[in-house]
Amino acid sequence: MSNRPSFKDWMGQIQQRTESALEALLPDPGRAPQRLHQAMRYAVLGGGKRVRPLLAHAAGELSGAPAERVDRVSCAVELIHAYSLVHDDMPCMDDDVLRRGKPTVHVEYDQPTALLVGDALQTLAFQALTDAPAADDAATQLKMVGMLACASGSRGMAGGQAIDLASVGVQLSREELEFMHIHKTGALIRASILLGARAGRSLDAGELQRLDHYAKVVGLMFQVVDDILDAEADTATLGKTAGKDADNDKPTYVSLLGLNEARRLADEMLADARATLSPFGTAAGRLESLADYIVHRAF
Repeated sequence: MSNRPSFKDWMGQIQQRTESALEALLPDPGRAPQRLHQAMRYAVLGGGKRVRPLLAHAAGELSGAPAERVDRVSCAVELIHAYSLVHDDMPCMDDDVLRRGKPTVHVEYDQPTALLVGDALQTLAFQALTDAPAADDAATQLKMVGMLACASGSRGMAGGQAIDLASVGVQLSREELEFMHIHKTGALIRASILLGARAGRSLDAGELQRLDHYAKVVGLMFQVVDDILDAEADTATLGKTAGKDADNDKPTYVSLLGLNEARRLADEMLADARATLSPFGTAAGRLESLADYIVHRAF
């Protein structure tokens, strides 16, 4: 009889170990500058589904990566993600007041503090990925740092946000919408998977190609489902302001395709992700379960 935990139990274990790793990594709130350190912890701890760390650990299982190494990767990508949310919520961007069921950082503290929180979390992410071993050799770890930088910058998440801001009130084609989300949402999700895998054994070219395709599909699929939830779920369920994209006249998969077609697209992407993983067999079981979870999550 297998001692392997169920997917639900495994998720809980990874979420808890990620929370503990983040708590240990973040500066002590009693250390100067206290207000900034308190706000950093407020932005990161006690909320979120930790989808990116879950994906990193699932990919790490595929390559036999030690969990402690994947913790470094998980913290790095989660800190980048948290910083992006803090900045996205500010009045100069999406101007939102609710995140993860509580006031956004600029509301709970103030705008200058929120700006500095994002800056500090971004730099802490790279410290997390450089101050302890995260790969078998230094050259691989250096490449991992470059991958995170690219996924976070103008050719990744920040670039996607710039396109998003420029697209308010603009009717994008499906190709243009996909290009935006490959960068805004997909780049960091893809990095989570590829960095988690690189914390373990070297994968051959075919394995890397399949994993990269899965990562790209899941990154876009996550956004399609996010758009569906934004249109269907209420604020209490989401933990953030529901219908915000529609109110701000932002292009989404729902506004472009309609709800039914967006759901069909998510199902097609799920089938693609599963098919891509099939040559890995049971070693990719967690990655397959996460793809299912992303499509069928209720919040």
